[in-house]
Amino acid sequence: MYWKCALFALLALLVTALAGMAQPTNQIDRLKEFKKRAAAFKSVITLPLFETTSNAIRFELRQTIAVGNAALDRLGALQPREVKFENTVRALDDINYQVSLTADRFGLIKETSTRAALRNAATEALKELQEWTVGLDYREDVYRAIKAYADRKPRLKVEEAKLLAETMRDYRRAGLDLPKPERDEVERLRKSLTRLMTDFESNINKARKTVKFTRAELEGVPDSFLAQAKSGDDEYTVKVNVTWHYQSVMENARREATRKRLLLSRDNLARTENLPLLEKILPLRDDIARKLGYPSWADYQTEIKMARNAAAVVDFLEKLKTGLQPKFDAELAEFRRIKARETGDPNAQVHIWDWRYLNNQLKKEKYNVDAEQLRVFFPYERVLDGMFKIYQTIFGLKFDPVQPPYKWVDDLQLYAVSDAQTGEPLGVFYLDMFPREGKYNHFAHFRLVQGKLLASGKYQRPTVALICNFPSPTKDKPSLLSHSDVETIFHEFGHAMHSMMTRASYARFAGTSVPGDFVEAPSQMLENWVWDKKVLDSFAADYRDPSRKIPADILAQLKAAKLATEGTRYRRQLAFGLTDMALHTQIHTSNATNALPLSNKVLGEVFLPMAPKTAFVAYFGHLMGYDAGYYGYAWADAIAADMATVFERSPNGYFDSAAGRRLRDEIYAPGDSRDANVSIEEFLGRPRSLEPFLRKLGIEK
Repeated sequence: MYWKCALFALLALLVTALAGMAQPTNQIDRLKEFKKRAAAFKSVITLPLFETTSNAIRFELRQTIAVGNAALDRLGALQPREVKFENTVRALDDINYQVSLTADRFGLIKETSTRAALRNAATEALKELQEWTVGLDYREDVYRAIKAYADRKPRLKVEEAKLLAETMRDYRRAGLDLPKPERDEVERLRKSLTRLMTDFESNINKARKTVKFTRAELEGVPDSFLAQAKSGDDEYTVKVNVTWHYQSVMENARREATRKRLLLSRDNLARTENLPLLEKILPLRDDIARKLGYPSWADYQTEIKMARNAAAVVDFLEKLKTGLQPKFDAELAEFRRIKARETGDPNAQVHIWDWRYLNNQLKKEKYNVDAEQLRVFFPYERVLDGMFKIYQTIFGLKFDPVQPPYKWVDDLQLYAVSDAQTGEPLGVFYLDMFPREGKYNHFAHFRLVQGKLLASGKYQRPTVALICNFPSPTKDKPSLLSHSDVETIFHEFGHAMHSMMTRASYARFAGTSVPGDFVEAPSQMLENWVWDKKVLDSFAADYRDPSRKIPADILAQLKAAKLATEGTRYRRQLAFGLTDMALHTQIHTSNATNALPLSNKVLGEVFLPMAPKTAFVAYFGHLMGYDAGYYGYAWADAIAADMATVFERSPNGYFDSAAGRRLRDEIYAPGDSRDANVSIEEFLGRPRSLEPFLRKLGIEK
């Protein structure tokens, strides 16, 4: 699809010649060789030059804006007779690409720098840059030039036509069709919104809380965790904002009072700072959407996604909620049975602070699955190496460690990705995998350099970073992952692969720049790998005795336990999605203070009643990046389950390289350069089906 026979032959000859060269002996030389090899393939490998002082950040901010304004001035000065695709639509993509290099770099500094002053400087610079970026939509001179070209109704190739159509759609969605006073008001509101959103996200990152417990209060919590949490004589300090700390206690602490105390702390993180912001953000979004002619912010956001409108999203989520009700009720009954037995109270109720613990106890009791005991099979380094081998096999890739020219933290790693057959360099990815003070506290894929065909004819290959928070190694033990952690790393690395294998010509369409309700699907599909015995046997082994693998009956029980509690897990997901939609369809200027009671009401009705006087929504970071889009996880999960059947039915199952090549060519390579529905059906070889997803949830159709 993307290779011409003659070109493939030429590349093969080139690789043969390169293979005969002396191989680099260290990681520094290997990076130099990698860049040199890229040039032979008419590609460019770029590692960002990260700012290391606040002054450097401010200088780069000024430079980016100045260079961007100059480029926009040239575009806006074009006369109607001068306009063509290259100096209008493509030029605008080039400008946005250059700005994104700075914005993405600042974003990573904001989330990963070990220095608070640098994080703060990046945050402030990002606010200003994002506000300026909003203003790009309102350059009337630029709009006139691009519209003049669009009015010619040029005959273009598919990807170019899509770029033009979506560029004009962006202008409409920004309000360029409105009278100028109304358009100016929308611009002002959007600029205000970007600053508030950045502050909301920063407050989540800054939120810190520790809770001290005695050994007795942490009864049931694994010794491995206690060793890291010990802070004094019979004193253990739990970092509420560190996800694995929180989950280790919530899943294992036998005392209800301990679980309740920790949840109350967690669900009030960033409350003071973020509730006032949310009460400004939600009405602002609603106001913008209505000024642009949309019924709600949710309708505005979903217009450009696969769902198309808010009603379709709510219908999808509500049907899943109803379908899961019997299973959810049955699981809660099992939880109540366990709690009644443990407490001696036949009328015991399951509270929001109980479900993780009772879920874990059910798995231990009924399925003989102890998640903590399985950690010994998943030492981080073996998991990483095993995952690398699997992805290299199915996608036809090669990963090589190289030396980062700059490290923002000592244990940072950098890998170069090449096509295994041709040797073509495809990109590089950073790994920053363990928690620390001031760092982004969840798991995510961050882009740094997008794929793009440059004006020179060379292809800019992507650079990305995975920022994670897996348990840190100790003096006497390696980092030991839970099975859920292994799912997470397979998922997040799938995003990196989506970026690495892009072939889209324009940054707008490259890699993970696909509709928000599809972007998770390729990565969610890869979570299936860690439930396969053959896959796990290729890397999972007891770190104390590598000959010891996970027994088949344990994996079977793990699968049964997952299915037995899938109703609970997914009702929680649906609660988040429906809360997100409620906030973005029901909160207006007149009822802004209803944001907290509304969110707690929906969360409580769909999942479990929220603890009194808590504000989970203030720490719900997805409201900024996935606003009116959290449903996308479930939407994409339905697609992912269907896509996984291609591997399940292939001769070599999850190791099938032919299926992997199809995934690479039909999903990863095109990105958003064609309609997502086309890509999905090309990969499946048939129309989409919901049945695999319903089976995964334990719902019989």
